[in-house]
Amino acid sequence: MSERGHKELAAKAVEALKKEYPGAVCSLIYDKPHELLIATRLSAQCTDARVNMVTPALFERYKTPQEFAEADVSDIENYIKSCGLYKTKAKDIVEMSRQICEDFGGSVPDTIEGLTSLSGVGRKTANLILGDVYGKPAVVVDTHCIRITSRLGFHNIKDAVKIEKILREALDPNESNDFCHRLVIHGRAVCTARSPKCGECCMSEFCRFAKKQ
Repeated sequence: MSERGHKELAAKAVEALKKEYPGAVCSLIYDKPHELLIATRLSAQCTDARVNMVTPALFERYKTPQEFAEADVSDIENYIKSCGLYKTKAKDIVEMSRQICEDFGGSVPDTIEGLTSLSGVGRKTANLILGDVYGKPAVVVDTHCIRITSRLGFHNIKDAVKIEKILREALDPNESNDFCHRLVIHGRAVCTARSPKCGECCMSEFCRFAKKQ
């Protein structure tokens, strides 16, 4: 598909999803930038619902990046055990907090380069922070995004970095962040990994996958 075709497809998808899910927001609950960063790290291979059950007590105990940086890793582990991979996540949380304090003056960085320099932070997390915390154009490429944009006809690949590039070029920068949040909602409710409900989909008229069904 041409670049122009991608832009036209993106515009249709943005409008359809905006109409279907007008109030799209991140499902992770947080008050401060570092809390979203930590919650996103915890959400790897774990549901957002589970993370939201764990973080209130964690954020009550440790209120600032400095407090997290000085925390005992084993204590963090006790708070986050039910999130899975908790030993690795606890180490990352303490280390990323130390880096925020030492390298960024205690503030969560506002660039892809700065964010991805933090322990355990990849482009997906970095884009989420850029979009939700700093209001910058962002494309969060998670499993829902990869699956749905492939079905729509944007690509036939699994490489998240390449998909991000394709979508950045196709999407209106002012719409990209909310578009990705809506893909998550749509992926959970309609365009599921198995047995997608094409008959109920707001994008079936222009979706490559739906047309083949």
